Amino acid sequence: MTTMDATLMRTDLQLPGVASIHRGKVRDVYHLQDGRTILVATDRISAFDVILPRGIPHKGQVLTQLSWHMLQATAHVAPNWAIGTPDPNVVIGHTAKTIPVEMVVRGYLAGHAWRQYKAGQRTLCGATMAGGLRENDRFPEPLITPSTKASEGHDEDITPQEIMDRGICTPAEWELLCRHALDLFAEGTRIARERGLILVDTKYEFGRTSDGRILLIDEVHTPDSSRYFHADGYAERQERGEAQKQLSKEFVREWLIAHDFMGKEGQQVPVMDDAFVRSVTERYTELYERITGQQFVPAPEGDRNARVQEALSNYLR
Repeated sequence: MTTMDATLMRTDLQLPGVASIHRGKVRDVYHLQDGRTILVATDRISAFDVILPRGIPHKGQVLTQLSWHMLQATAHVAPNWAIGTPDPNVVIGHTAKTIPVEMVVRGYLAGHAWRQYKAGQRTLCGATMAGGLRENDRFPEPLITPSTKASEGHDEDITPQEIMDRGICTPAEWELLCRHALDLFAEGTRIARERGLILVDTKYEFGRTSDGRILLIDEVHTPDSSRYFHADGYAERQERGEAQKQLSKEFVREWLIAHDFMGKEGQQVPVMDDAFVRSVTERYTELYERITGQQFVPAPEGDRNARVQEALSNYLR
């Protein structure tokens, strides 16, 4: 039976040279004084910017290993922060100060974009959405619909002009971010197609290093940051007006919505029973195997924090 005991919900690592520690919705981040950052993906899961009370077994490992795979596969497209992965839940890389905007790239009318479209909007974050589209239709060209990167609370839609008016980045930096995001999306689309999947939409985060470089940071093309459809039967399902078969975290959001939760004030997080938690693990594992072509091998059971501690102590030594 799936239990909370089978998850890594928090790390408490004792490491040399730690300058600061940050705990995000999913990751525990340790910044070292030597200019490196350790990113530990826990089994926490968030939706609507709320951390859900139960963890998802193996989720952190799936995110880490899939992200590492994709960071290596896209390094020729855009420079990224990653250096190594000393543990199944850990990536270590160059420290970069986060540019507080998420570069959301949308190839299809789905998720948040569809909800806004259905409500009558035809512009999202300064990007124009064509008329006459149905849910899950492909956009003529991928759209960039940025959002603020909030340290707490909900991320918010923002336009490119607002980004520059607030001094988040310069026009030249914005142009570079857009070029990197679209190139990464094109490469992610190509990789997904080879695996019988459609990369529907995704988000990218970037950071500035101390010497002024802009690097892709965090994760890339994982089920937490991306939405995938099954390519086989996509056109037929669209023609019939049926829901698309997808591999992403969207089904968690849909389950929460069906249980009257969207992260709004006063709403209570519904109870996630063992069967649902198991189904989430299975979805994450399926995407890992589909996108990498490799069988997922769970890390050994036991004290996960101690395992990560030992791996990092050895690596940093």
